[in-house]
Amino acid sequence: MNYIEKRQVERFSLKLPASLSVMDENEKQQTFEFMISNICSGGAFFKTDHPLLVGTDVKMELVLAFNNLQKLGRKRSRIDVSGSVIRTDDQGMAVCFDKNFRISTLNS
Repeated sequence: MNYIEKRQVERFSLKLPASLSVMDENEKQQTFEFMISNICSGGAFFKTDHPLLVGTDVKMELVLAFNNLQKLGRKRSRIDVSGSVIRTDDQGMAVCFDKNFRISTLNS
């Protein structure tokens, strides 16, 4: 059986911590910490034994360290993006990103 790749963008294996925020049924924000397993411009897969429900809207914060890029003058950048859970399995959950995102530099 041959596997046909349906993805239109390249996916990267990247172990990276991420904070995901969701609104619960009482309109209170809850934040969860997950580890990204892989990521692309359209979404990411999060390793977890307790995935969120498919259809859950999330806001995500990623902090990227650039220790080897001292010439940028900054050591870390933060990416804020929103999206929704589109798939879960026994290894975790896939989140599809919205098109709007913000990248900002951090001083420390």
